[in-house]
Amino acid sequence: MGQIFDSGNLFLLIRIIIIKKTSKQVKNLLGVLFIIGIMADSHDHIQALKDAICLFNEREIDLVIHAGDLISPFTAREFENLEAELEAIFGNNDGERDGLRVAYKKFCVLDDFKKISVDGIRIALIHGTQPELVNALVASGQFDVVIRGHTHQLSIVNGDSLLINPGEICGYLTGHKTVVILDPGDLSYDVVEL
Repeated sequence: MGQIFDSGNLFLLIRIIIIKKTSKQVKNLLGVLFIIGIMADSHDHIQALKDAICLFNEREIDLVIHAGDLISPFTAREFENLEAELEAIFGNNDGERDGLRVAYKKFCVLDDFKKISVDGIRIALIHGTQPELVNALVASGQFDVVIRGHTHQLSIVNGDSLLINPGEICGYLTGHKTVVILDPGDLSYDVVEL
């Protein structure tokens, strides 16, 4: 295994600094793994969205996943400040789907279910209104990580797949506003209360 800072990489790093690349661009050029921020159930709580986005930007998160219940199209304005890519899905309370699709189209395509791959890690996104579907995704062996929302309860279970429910960022039901930071390299995670 080669050193990260051999003479060629050191020259590249100096060149990057000189042309003022962002730290995210430096990470990508040096082949550092992505870090994923996970949230769900924001339910129009604008200050909680701002707090989560601020945290993700401070931690230099590369991809943010929202597991549903964005609620209103006006919430998309907050994601203008997000420095990471966004993937999001619908939740059961996202009634104005056409408006949400239009508002979020510059960030991502909204749907009820998504399969994505990050650094070779297979991820399923589902809001989770039907526990049997969530359980079937976990047991299928097709996904390394299954991300869900809906219950507003923080839960992380390591089984056939790593099942992550980041809780809620709105704090309406539990009184806790939580997000999860996931390293897809080793599937380690941190829970952060906003």
